[in-house]
Amino acid sequence: MARAALTNARGFRRYAAASCVIVIALSLAPFIAQARRVVHATHAARPDLPHPRAVPYPALDWPFEINGGQYAPLGWADIAGWNQDDHLAAYKAFRISCSPIAAQSTPPSDPKALGTSLREPCRLARAADISDDARARAFFEEHFLPLRISRLGEADGFVTGYYEPVIDGSRTQTDVYNVPVYRRPSNLFVRGFSQASVGLPNKGQVFRKIGRRKLVPYYDRAAIEDGAIAGRGLEICWLKNQTDLLFSQIQGSARVRLEDGSTIRINYDAHNGYPYTPVGRILIDRGIIPKEEMSMQRIREWMNQNPDGANELRRQNQAYVFFREVQLSDKDEAVGAQGVPLTPGRSIAVDKSLHVYGTPFFIEGELPIESEQSKTPFRRLMVAQDTGSAITGPARADIYFGAGADAGRVSGRLRNSARFVIFVPKSLDPVARGRKMPTPDPRPSEKIAKLFPQVDPLKDQPKDQKNDIKPPEASVAGSSKNTAGAAPAAAHPSAPQAVAAITVPLPVARPDIKPDRDMRRIRYHRRSRIGR
Repeated sequence: MARAALTNARGFRRYAAASCVIVIALSLAPFIAQARRVVHATHAARPDLPHPRAVPYPALDWPFEINGGQYAPLGWADIAGWNQDDHLAAYKAFRISCSPIAAQSTPPSDPKALGTSLREPCRLARAADISDDARARAFFEEHFLPLRISRLGEADGFVTGYYEPVIDGSRTQTDVYNVPVYRRPSNLFVRGFSQASVGLPNKGQVFRKIGRRKLVPYYDRAAIEDGAIAGRGLEICWLKNQTDLLFSQIQGSARVRLEDGSTIRINYDAHNGYPYTPVGRILIDRGIIPKEEMSMQRIREWMNQNPDGANELRRQNQAYVFFREVQLSDKDEAVGAQGVPLTPGRSIAVDKSLHVYGTPFFIEGELPIESEQSKTPFRRLMVAQDTGSAITGPARADIYFGAGADAGRVSGRLRNSARFVIFVPKSLDPVARGRKMPTPDPRPSEKIAKLFPQVDPLKDQPKDQKNDIKPPEASVAGSSKNTAGAAPAAAHPSAPQAVAAITVPLPVARPDIKPDRDMRRIRYHRRSRIGR
């Protein structure tokens, strides 16, 4: 009975409190309506008064941002060599990239700066029938905006070159061909990808499964070369030496010429999870090859002349690449990470984490293309169609030069600075978006500023008083005491502008006395009764 009475009393108090709230809300409703009518009447009588600003601000399209990069708008006339380029060749390369872009029926939200903005220019490029240079140039000028881009705080970017090696090999292991080219192992796992995924990412962690649950880092290069995965039927073909395999892994693809005259085409498929270490950088740091003489040809020459040193140097790069065999003829170019055939002299590899495949880049610089010491003018519109683990940054590109020894010689000596211009679809115009950005509220008028002056409590005070004044956060207890005991000094007209904080002694530390057993029992008993 007592419990029922207590429950009824609690319920009655709740209903009484709710009734009071409802009565107060109903009594204030006429005043709120009257205030709204006054505001509307005031704005109707005084249309010159500014309307209250909506909060929060309306959702606007912010200018895109490239992490770690800076960009500035350019005019087409400001791009050196733009008028002299082969725009039709660039347009054809761009149109090849548009095939996978247009094939995306419902593309996911892309966190990169350009996002899915290339879909509209690609749709127009696939619908247009352009066969002359003038119309190709007009297409880019009509649908894109040029922006000078570079790493934050730097003026230029950096370019290197890559190619598709052509090497000798065999389908079976022999005394001459005894270096295996491995396909992706079945016990290699990358989070977010299944075994059926084609072309795993070239960065990030890679694991090896032990038993049912345990995951450990995958084997490094030394362990794989020593036979950690040998005898499992993973061999695609066999090469003459580890140097041929290393350069094929660096380039990401290769053409393997068999003894019967046929060719095997292999492309990148996965890696073992270790970061790429440039062997050329190690040779420079050790003083073996001068920096100005560094090239892939010099590295290969040194490895051929120093087989023992080559084994040690190669294992300094723990990264290892696995390949897949692709069905391409000898006339077909290598396929990039976008999934389209690369165009020699027009395709570039970029940082996949920053840029979108299919983005046009205009690169201008003086590169050693004709010879090692030459400064050949290079001013050409390129298309991002590939990526690489060593390609990082907003203005960093690897230029594809084709297949064979000649392409290898040109790309092997390319390590130069260059200027980058990114072509952005007009739907992302940063200047137009900047005009719509919300601005701060206007400053108060001079009359309001005089009525409510901003006072600096430390200004115009003697030095001895400045040392005594503490910041507000240092005397919270003192200010609360002053408020409770007497009116603040600032409320009196004759009070000075700055008031010295009153020093309040800290309270004595509370003794750490543990309650005895009987007190704990009483508290527990009270809490249990209240909970009922």
